[in-house]
Amino acid sequence: METLRTLPGDDVRQILWRFADRFDLQMLVQSARSVARGPVARLVAEGARNSHEWTEQKAQLLKAFDESGITTLYMDPEQGGYIEGPKNLALALVAFELAWVDGGSATCSLAGNLALAPIHERGTPEQREVYMRRAVPPQPGEDRTIWRGAFCLTEPLPYVGVETGLLSGRVRIAEWEEGKEPILQVEKRGRFITNMGFAGFVTAAVDSGDERIKGSCMVILEEMDPGVFDRGVPTRKLVHQLSSTRDPVFSLRVPASRIIGGYTVTNGVIVPRYSHGEVIEAVFRRTRVTVGLMTSAKLLSAVEPVIRYQRGRFRGGETTTPGSPRYELGLQQKEDVLHRLVDVWATGEAGASLGFAAARLFDALDPLERRKDEIFAAQAIGGGSAQMKALRRLQKDALEFLALSTRPTGHRDEQRYEALLSDPLVRFLVLDCQANVLCPACKLWNTGHGATMMREAVSLMGGYGITEDCPGFLGHKWMDAQLEATYEGPEAVQRRQLSVTMANELFLEHFRMWIGEMREVGFRRPGTGACTLASAMEVWLWTLNHLQGATDAAGAKLYHGTRQGVTFPLADALCWLLASRYQILDVLEVEAKGPANPVVAEGLAGLVNFLTDLCHVQAARAAGEAGRICAELVHGYNRHPAWDGEGCGTACGLEELDPLDWFVPGVAGPAGDSSEEIAHRRPHPPKAGPCVRFDGLEEFVRLRLKLDGCLTGARLAKDRAAAALTTVMIPEALDYPA
Repeated sequence: METLRTLPGDDVRQILWRFADRFDLQMLVQSARSVARGPVARLVAEGARNSHEWTEQKAQLLKAFDESGITTLYMDPEQGGYIEGPKNLALALVAFELAWVDGGSATCSLAGNLALAPIHERGTPEQREVYMRRAVPPQPGEDRTIWRGAFCLTEPLPYVGVETGLLSGRVRIAEWEEGKEPILQVEKRGRFITNMGFAGFVTAAVDSGDERIKGSCMVILEEMDPGVFDRGVPTRKLVHQLSSTRDPVFSLRVPASRIIGGYTVTNGVIVPRYSHGEVIEAVFRRTRVTVGLMTSAKLLSAVEPVIRYQRGRFRGGETTTPGSPRYELGLQQKEDVLHRLVDVWATGEAGASLGFAAARLFDALDPLERRKDEIFAAQAIGGGSAQMKALRRLQKDALEFLALSTRPTGHRDEQRYEALLSDPLVRFLVLDCQANVLCPACKLWNTGHGATMMREAVSLMGGYGITEDCPGFLGHKWMDAQLEATYEGPEAVQRRQLSVTMANELFLEHFRMWIGEMREVGFRRPGTGACTLASAMEVWLWTLNHLQGATDAAGAKLYHGTRQGVTFPLADALCWLLASRYQILDVLEVEAKGPANPVVAEGLAGLVNFLTDLCHVQAARAAGEAGRICAELVHGYNRHPAWDGEGCGTACGLEELDPLDWFVPGVAGPAGDSSEEIAHRRPHPPKAGPCVRFDGLEEFVRLRLKLDGCLTGARLAKDRAAAALTTVMIPEALDYPA
């Protein structure tokens, strides 16, 4: 059986992540890589990231970003950019390339876009025109200075932040003369604000401190505004030190036209068009995906250094000679090392698949969202709650559209299908329900589980893993991963969002379709682990439906906003399943499109076999995690009986276990006559069968046992993938400095 010959290159990645036909994105990747593995790598190697200050040495990055086109990628062509249409995939690819070497450099690059994002997503046309153009580097012969921005949300007090919705920053009216624009006084203190060492403008979240201003908003603050624009002291962070992070203080007077999105005046009260929460939601829906991909990049970047290090562990000594297994493979002969590296690699691939799928989804969603805003503006439907109410009325239409889309042509009402297909609001709903799940799922799983697996990668480097001169900078990357799990919304924020969005009926309809999709893939390509994944998805869906209507032993509702011990683990389980699904779909894409690429076609069979085994490994791990979580939630809130006569009467008996023997041969073996056992062993009667029986859970028991049986072959896949690591060809040296 053919296996992997060389590490996957650009041609493979372009097919996997669906930009093989995008020359602009391919050039962007090469440009970002030249910065990452040139200036960025040199700064890290020279120890530049070991200081809190923004130094002249670090400032070289800004010039490199400007010259490479990274600074401009967020702008539209008419604003000085060069990428038409939505930029989510472009931003994701740049974040991936930079984080491959150093997460701080990715943050430094993307923070400018984060500052512009509130203006881009919710700003007035005038605000977009002014600030997007100012943030473009000057052209040759153009006499102006580029404007660089910072996004200021987080504050120093412990009870404020994205997870609380509370702000201590305040805005009030300083002047409001008849017939003139109001002048606002903005007071804001920031914490962990990236780019503040050099930012000329800030997009800041503030709450009203004046009865003449309704609610919260975001405002644009400029360095030259009257008042205090104090950049503050550097944040004494331990990671991401190739970005400038400070704790600023602002006390500025600005015109009301700086309110992002504009405002209206009602009965003498300024009413911002968007609250700060509505602006931030629009921003974070996209930027969280790039953060998730930063951790995935680290995991995939670790594969080559780990292989290189492990192959040389046993070299040296009189008994070791070139050509011998010990010399050529080193410690890599040991199964443990290989299996652990397979897990690291599989996690990186799954995280990347999930992240880039989310980025592509947002690229498809963006024009529909713009169209949605236009329609609502024409209908005078303003405000988030009013729009949500209007969209809920279209939920049935969106469900009908999904149902029709699964039926072949000739077996559905084509006129109705075309009518729904042409409705931009219906299509928006169909994609939006997925985006509301994929975005937090990517951020939660990639940075959460990804950070755990990054520690595994570091441990495979032995003592070098925690040194500054570790090949591949893995120690730095592990440290950086701890921050990525926290910023732009920590795990609790993502889980809380998923608790709501994953229960949306429209998303669940997608999920049911995906189960069928994985069943079909499992039939055609059983080695992918798709059948395992489909069984795990069925267990998860049954569990969600059960928990929404179930109560605990005390009669309290289980699926509830305050029962985070229920909703949060279920959100975690879903993330595992989603990442595995997109990984499988990406491998199928390579298998289908690879023959058309001469570079990929050479050795395609071995590449597909290896990636398929990684899919099987990851699907088994996803099934294991989802199965464990679901079983614990389904059974764990029932009170355990005492093993007396009454208690043994609730145990599974032979007649109940016999039908399950088809799924798990021998499962009925432990079952016996509980009354007979009690008669002979009164002091401590054994349990009859596996354990307790509770009415209504029979289907779950069947699904769970079926899932266990679907794990067939998963460890063989891991063995094959591990064996491939002993022969895969790697470059003679790292492609960036140690």
